[in-house]
Amino acid sequence: MGRKLDPSRKEKRGPGRKARKQRGAEVELARFLPPGKSGPARSGPVPSRGARCRLPDRGVSSLRAGGRQEEALQSRTEEVRAARGANSKWLAPAKAKKIPSKGNNVELSSDGEVEEGSWEMEEEEDGSSEEMVDDYGASSSEEEELLPIEKAALKQKSDRGGVSEDDSEEEEEAAVEEASGQKEEESPDLQLNLDIDEQFKLPTNEQIERENILFIYSLMVFLPAEPPDLHIIHQRIKGNMEVLQDFVVKREEGRTRQEYLALLRRDMAAYYSYSDFLLMKLMDIFPLPELINFLEANEVPRPVTIRTNTLKTRRRDLAQALINRGVNLDPLGKWSKTGLVIYDSSVPIGATPEYLAGHYMLQGASSLLPVMALAPQENERILDMCCAPGGKTSYIAQLMKNTGMILANDSNAERLRSVVGNLHRLGVTNAVVSNCDGRQFPKVCSCLLWGVLGGFDRVLLDAPCSGTGVISKDPAVKTNKDEKDILRCAHLQKELILSAIDSVNAASETGGYIVYCTCSITVEENEWVVDYALKKRNVRLVATGLDFGKEGFTRFKDRRFHPSLKSTRRFYPHTHNMDGFFIAKFKKFSNAIPQVQKESAVEAAAPSSVPDTIMEPQPKKKKLEGSKVNKEQKLPQPALKKRHSLQAQRRPLKA
Repeated sequence: MGRKLDPSRKEKRGPGRKARKQRGAEVELARFLPPGKSGPARSGPVPSRGARCRLPDRGVSSLRAGGRQEEALQSRTEEVRAARGANSKWLAPAKAKKIPSKGNNVELSSDGEVEEGSWEMEEEEDGSSEEMVDDYGASSSEEEELLPIEKAALKQKSDRGGVSEDDSEEEEEAAVEEASGQKEEESPDLQLNLDIDEQFKLPTNEQIERENILFIYSLMVFLPAEPPDLHIIHQRIKGNMEVLQDFVVKREEGRTRQEYLALLRRDMAAYYSYSDFLLMKLMDIFPLPELINFLEANEVPRPVTIRTNTLKTRRRDLAQALINRGVNLDPLGKWSKTGLVIYDSSVPIGATPEYLAGHYMLQGASSLLPVMALAPQENERILDMCCAPGGKTSYIAQLMKNTGMILANDSNAERLRSVVGNLHRLGVTNAVVSNCDGRQFPKVCSCLLWGVLGGFDRVLLDAPCSGTGVISKDPAVKTNKDEKDILRCAHLQKELILSAIDSVNAASETGGYIVYCTCSITVEENEWVVDYALKKRNVRLVATGLDFGKEGFTRFKDRRFHPSLKSTRRFYPHTHNMDGFFIAKFKKFSNAIPQVQKESAVEAAAPSSVPDTIMEPQPKKKKLEGSKVNKEQKLPQPALKKRHSLQAQRRPLKA
């Protein structure tokens, strides 16, 4: 059983095994037909073995009847072909006749299947004997006759002059390129895009006025103003920056530097959504290339950082526990032994079991620096004057190992709730929470400070500020701050820093330090306040102990500050990848208040540009001796005037 394989003979590829079985059935049925009456092969399934056994019993008459039906079917198909006309040639199936190959005999198996499936196609008159034809008469060769519609298309091309397909495709591509070139020439927006090599030119005053008029008109008639094209504005900022960096060579004739700066400030305000006032402040602080980096850094959020609570766990154990929960993290840096930076997490960082157990605190990297500069020691008395929400307070308790005493004060009672919750969660047991105005703190708590405790060893003042260093967290600062807000914050900070200095005991064996910090980068809230404190109290600036950060300003525009302000530190988001921060550390060397400033112990003098609504000037009181003050205060006003006149008469005249 099985096929006979001749390895020396390569068979032609044709229909599959199933089709060959069907052809074998046609050959088998032809054996039962009478000679000369062999019509076209019947289509249909192969008869079974029982059917073939019953065929001789039915007689030859049934076979003849079947032959007549086949002849009638053939005649009907010929009529249909004649009716189709010219298409009869390509619609007619190809004729093929199967003959057994030479040297091979056809044998039937017990199931009636053809055992040898090798068949050869009969050569046709047109010489296409090599083509294979399937059961339905379709040729298997790749070269087939074209359809009538394809012939008509070729005829049209030949009538046009014999243009080839490649030539037509090239012509179409050229036409598309020409059309796109015309669109580029016609579109004015594309002409405004500045190339790198193209020289930057300032827009004329007429163009600027036209833009302003259109914008104002849209506001007057309550029409939605068209948003500016940010890509064009960004290209204009880059071109303007290149001109300003080499102004003598690249400037336009007849244009001043102020015109370039005014256009740059206007474009940056539109591109980064800043107010004109804040941009002017930032342009005074940063050089132009660094200003762009600062503005870009404020558009990106700072990395999420956490602080390990060493009162309950170690940083290594905490990192391993968070990694097992699907948190991707790294140590914060060499300068911090407790910080971790979180890149991504599959679980919420503020709701893990470790967070609820008080193993870590969500805290910004810049918030760790003031406590590191304060450097609290064990068994000391520490005052955190503005403690909410409790991150720095808990860090101080962590460094003190829950020894000594911490007074956590804040003027906002609502924010103290978060302080109490965090202290309980983190396991802080050496803190006392108070709700008091920091400006009146030395007066209210004078009995507690000096009578019982003898003053504080160290004070941390994280003063309220305008928040210009945390714009990435609060983008509303870009537009809702003006000069009055800056000066109001500066006036409050001056009052608080004097109160903090007065709360420290200069005679402390281990302390006598004050750390002043803000999350602002303006000079009015930082160097200006520190320089004021140096003039009003017996303090001096010392090193913060931080290895990185930029030095504070010793001169700003027309103002000159104390040279020791170089020891202060500034931190920027574009330089250190943390929130903008300012830190200064004082050392108090005397508890006595300077004699000249005794009358204004708590009052903080504001700059000359402070509006009257912020600080009303108060007349200075004449300094009188203690014995005379008591007597004169008891006298009525007329008697006091009479006494002064008598004293003037008794004075001898000068020669």
